[in-house]
Amino acid sequence: MYFEGWLHGVHRVHGEKNIYKRPAALGNNVSCKRSATAGHIYLLILTPCTLCTPWRSLADYAVSPETAESLELGSGTICNMKVYLVGGAVRDELLGLESGERDWVVVGSTPDEMLEAGYKPVGRNFPVFLHPDTREEYALARTERKTAPGYHGFSFHASPDVTLEQDLERRDLTVNAMARDDSGAIIDPFGGRNDLSGKLLRHVSPAFAEDPVRILRLARFRSRFHELGFEIAAETRDLMNKMVQDGEVDALVPERVWQETVRALGEKHPRLFFEVLHECGAMKAIFPELDALFGVPQPEKYHPEVDTGLHTLMTLDVAARLTDDVAVRFAALTHDLGKAETPAVELPGHRGHEKRGVRLVRAMAQRLGIPRDFRELAIRVAEFHCHCHRAQELKPATMLKVIEAVDAIRNPDRFERFLQACEADARGRKGLESNPYPQAILFRRAHAAALTVSADDVEDKNLTGQKLGNRIRQLRVKAIAAEVKSEK
Repeated sequence: MYFEGWLHGVHRVHGEKNIYKRPAALGNNVSCKRSATAGHIYLLILTPCTLCTPWRSLADYAVSPETAESLELGSGTICNMKVYLVGGAVRDELLGLESGERDWVVVGSTPDEMLEAGYKPVGRNFPVFLHPDTREEYALARTERKTAPGYHGFSFHASPDVTLEQDLERRDLTVNAMARDDSGAIIDPFGGRNDLSGKLLRHVSPAFAEDPVRILRLARFRSRFHELGFEIAAETRDLMNKMVQDGEVDALVPERVWQETVRALGEKHPRLFFEVLHECGAMKAIFPELDALFGVPQPEKYHPEVDTGLHTLMTLDVAARLTDDVAVRFAALTHDLGKAETPAVELPGHRGHEKRGVRLVRAMAQRLGIPRDFRELAIRVAEFHCHCHRAQELKPATMLKVIEAVDAIRNPDRFERFLQACEADARGRKGLESNPYPQAILFRRAHAAALTVSADDVEDKNLTGQKLGNRIRQLRVKAIAAEVKSEK
């Protein structure tokens, strides 16, 4: 026998023999009647329970056909469990947006009942389960209590007596604290629909201040919903400022910082994520290398916006328009970190900031556990972006040096990403956002010319090792010179 699933609120069970009994575990909450078709029994559930859809244990029960015949239709529900769609899926549904994932809250159940129903446990700190078929997350309704600073400083209470409203109250924003039941009704105890209409991102309760990750999430939501006109409520901004002053953000763990950051970099307007962090003061604790750029002057002749922090955000803005590649966006964000350490006597000039920037990118990457591909691209952009800007002035040998330093011969994709970040830097300046960037075109031609040369082109077949490498470079320099001479 096997369980087929719901048919309009009816469990259908198949088997070779119509020998069944009502499962004792279900008690009188199930109404049963054997159908006229041999081998079927329908379990009529007058109040369907979404949670019980994957019930597997029906096949364990067997009695005489007479017992099955004696089962009569009645009324009741399969259990006291209630399941609600919650959080971002409800919010996006009301906004008319597609939602990437759906989360569910189960009220009135226990971990044992979830396991018996076929759900797979995945939560380490609180009871979260995967649906055996859809693989969506189902979490038992819970409350939480602050026990220590930081993201992990919570104790959780999950039991059948925790209500839906209690579960929703622990959530971050009113627009994320709504639920939808299986009839389609919206449960909204904290005014989320009003805030959707008013385009406001507002905290549910003072408990928002207990979890510093919520500052990162709120900053990300600000960037995500910018085009819909959403703003952060004034009282929520005040609460964020107080959280920073109280040192809550100091307890953020690197993994969560990077997790939220990389998601924010993938939004259409990632600049706003960093603006929010800077405005509330959290950037100084989370990204001190970036925060240090604000207030650092640059020569107005080349940077009409003057402020290096502003230039950095403008560069990220341009990068977001050029590409969806989050690694390129990160490299654009960190390309000028070295300017924060320029000696005051040299300002507004920044001689040598490229090398200083490499060290700071490495330090940030190590502190936050940033993946290698992000780190390596950001390092090369920090070190060589000024070379790229001067492409029309460079000798062919220097152009090859940059191409090799970016590992463009073996990794052409990285070179293209490098050029995109450099273009974002050049255009990330006040009044110059739409300027062309012919330097990238020139470097692409130089790169293509270098790729035409290989060891097969070396005349002396006896050359090996370093001598062979040197000869290949000579031929590549010659090829680059021939390709780009008309552009200089």
